[in-house]
Amino acid sequence: MKTIHTFLIAATLIATTAVLPVSAQRTDVPAYPWKVAVGDSVKIHRDCTKYLTGETPSAWVYDKVHTVGQLGTRRFPEGILLMNISSWVCEECITPVHPMPAAVVEQTPAEAEVIEAPAPTATVEQAPVENEPMEEVPVEQAPVAEAPVEETPVEETPVVESPVEEAPVAEAPVEETPAPAPAQIYVEQIKGDSIKSKQNFRHGYDRFTIGLRGGASSLLHDLVAGKWQCGGDVLLDLQYAHYWAKDGRPVDLGIVTGVALGYAQSAMKASVDSRYHVNNGDPDLPNGIDYTITSDAVKEHDGQLQLEIPLFFSLVHHNGLFFNFGPKFMMPLYTPYKQTIDKKNTLIVANIVDIDVPMTNEAVTGQLQKDDYSHKGSDYKNNFTIHVMLGAELGYEWILKSGNSLGLGAYANYSVYNSFKNSNTSTKPLIEVTPLVGDNAVVTVNPATKTYAKGLGFFDVGVKVAYHFNFPKKKQINNAKLF
Repeated sequence: MKTIHTFLIAATLIATTAVLPVSAQRTDVPAYPWKVAVGDSVKIHRDCTKYLTGETPSAWVYDKVHTVGQLGTRRFPEGILLMNISSWVCEECITPVHPMPAAVVEQTPAEAEVIEAPAPTATVEQAPVENEPMEEVPVEQAPVAEAPVEETPVEETPVVESPVEEAPVAEAPVEETPAPAPAQIYVEQIKGDSIKSKQNFRHGYDRFTIGLRGGASSLLHDLVAGKWQCGGDVLLDLQYAHYWAKDGRPVDLGIVTGVALGYAQSAMKASVDSRYHVNNGDPDLPNGIDYTITSDAVKEHDGQLQLEIPLFFSLVHHNGLFFNFGPKFMMPLYTPYKQTIDKKNTLIVANIVDIDVPMTNEAVTGQLQKDDYSHKGSDYKNNFTIHVMLGAELGYEWILKSGNSLGLGAYANYSVYNSFKNSNTSTKPLIEVTPLVGDNAVVTVNPATKTYAKGLGFFDVGVKVAYHFNFPKKKQINNAKLF
């Protein structure tokens, strides 16, 4: 009897010992699938040595818990913005940090097996399977000891049964309040956070642009008799811009300035019909000479090396569309021209008033020389004429792997004010004759812009290709340390 009683106590202690290693594994919480989202609390791995912008993190960054503020941007489509430090990192550099409730920590896969295990009696029966030496004990097969063991030891010694029945203490709370899955607990934490406050995060970035544009242009000659014609222009644009961005707002606001240098050309076509009187002081011709000068076609090509300074407001959408608009100041630095006159249809007639005799192509009338029919030069008087224009640029840009962007769009500029005013249109002819006493008259051909154009303007329209160098510029927010 004592031998059987001793055996039952030993078997119970062995079964209890076999359960304890299994339940001790509860502290190892398994890894669950995780997808980064705005509002997550994360930490940065030690092996992350660079931000996406190229800076090196400080040592204290790895020990802090950071909050995800934004997923992706135009510059880093797959980047993750950490609000506390205002820096962009990749998803591989971070790991989630969220507190696990006690219910979840206790309900691990290892513990689930323990809870669903059979009753203590079944555990006692399976204990010999794990401990092979116990199978060799033939005490259970003794027929004489079975009846006394069931009646006397079990009832008189409840100490043996009480530890076995009270061992699964965690069974009751687990059945009444089943713990949710880790993913559900994480969602509950996000709902408790204030995401709106995190979307108010502001940041800015700078941009340097190299652009090339070209298209049609004209000086918009305001002619007495004739019309202007289009030409073309090519300019190199160097621009600097600063943008203000805000999380949750799809459009970045900015201001653009810079300098553009290039060449523009346009043309004009005019008809000449000039009539004027000249008194040369000759005593034989006291009443002077009346001149009539006609020409069907005078063409002039005007060019200018021009300098432009824009001051644009800029809108850049996160889908790549951009729009720049605002005033622009333009100043011509050099204004060459080339002029041709139709030789066949050009006529100079001089009418001597005293004798009322018209003369054509005589010494007194003067004659156009070969060089006068086609000549070129530079109209320095038009230099440093100030134009105030309104300009606009509209297009699309692609983000490159380097973080910079390539843009393609259209542009247009129109002059609303210019300081060029010509007061010679009523007094100075394009083809001017100056008679001399006792010699041939002298013929002078002036540029059409100086004589026939009452005013000038400017407009151009065309296509622009630009390469943008983007430089993020951080701003300190709520005592956050920036890099």
